[in-house]
Amino acid sequence: MSSSTRYVVVGQNGSPYSMKLRAVMRYRRLPFDWVLRTERNMEEFAEVWPLLMPMIRFPGETKWRVDSTPIIEELEQRHPGQRSVIPDSPGRAFLAYLIEDFADEWLTKAMFHYRWAYDADIQYASVWIADDFFPDQKGDARAAAAERFARRQIERMPLVGCTPQNAPIIEATYTRTLDLLETHVGLYDHLFGSRPSIADFGLLGQLKTLATDPTPLAIMRERAQRTESWTRQLDDASGLEGEWYPEHVALPEATVGLLRLAAETYLPFLVANAAAIERGDEKVEVTLLGQTYAQAPFGYQRKCLAALRQRFATLNAASLDEIGPLLEETGCLPYFSH
Repeated sequence: MSSSTRYVVVGQNGSPYSMKLRAVMRYRRLPFDWVLRTERNMEEFAEVWPLLMPMIRFPGETKWRVDSTPIIEELEQRHPGQRSVIPDSPGRAFLAYLIEDFADEWLTKAMFHYRWAYDADIQYASVWIADDFFPDQKGDARAAAAERFARRQIERMPLVGCTPQNAPIIEATYTRTLDLLETHVGLYDHLFGSRPSIADFGLLGQLKTLATDPTPLAIMRERAQRTESWTRQLDDASGLEGEWYPEHVALPEATVGLLRLAAETYLPFLVANAAAIERGDEKVEVTLLGQTYAQAPFGYQRKCLAALRQRFATLNAASLDEIGPLLEETGCLPYFSH
């Protein structure tokens, strides 16, 4: 599939995490081959578990790695200092990881919701995903495959919290994210400097997908056309040069606002989810943005809370002095301070 000197990234155009990792690889100028996962090559990955998109194979290896955040961290260790996506300041690195996790695990609900809640998006997304995955099927066979895929995804919506009850919270998350980004982002403007961080790429993964499906794209173009431009620019930022904001320079309101939004939505959900799992409850219920949010507990997101708290626990006194006031101001601190 590739020479031993290049990475191989296997993904899907409809997968936000595939778009995220591909953009990181491009920005960091790491040599890689992009392989679209289709029905033709499915058997090559039959032993990969969990079978998540994207997958990456490192040069000279045969095993496949999955899960975008650990992959990005391992790439940082293999290529230290080469256009890193982690801010130099440990405190700001923690903030970047927090926003990335918000994008990966909470904003993704907006991606899934819009794709499978509205007829226009169901029709559009199921067809273009089938076009990618079933290149050898034609006509009625491909249409039937698209219909089966859509039906399976719609059936999964309650599992990830994409229900009519939760829709106002999920849609408010999307529009607030757009409004915040629109105040700041651009070709040379990112959340932690004039260069992109892991937080920017986490948002990109979700927004690139949201900027493809008809309903969220229309919302983005109405509210945040500059942000839509940013998603195109960041998709391949291999030619971009930039710097992190110095520690004495305040972070932009877009960054601060995203932390505040995480404190109002994602972090309380994580805590409620972990508590529900501890109690053995079948449902998580928590008040977010003044409304009741409910879904089944999700084991992976319990791990996300533990990982964030572990990152916070490793910060030294100087880093806590740097970001503690901001975490307190935005409402994030109580979720990490005990």
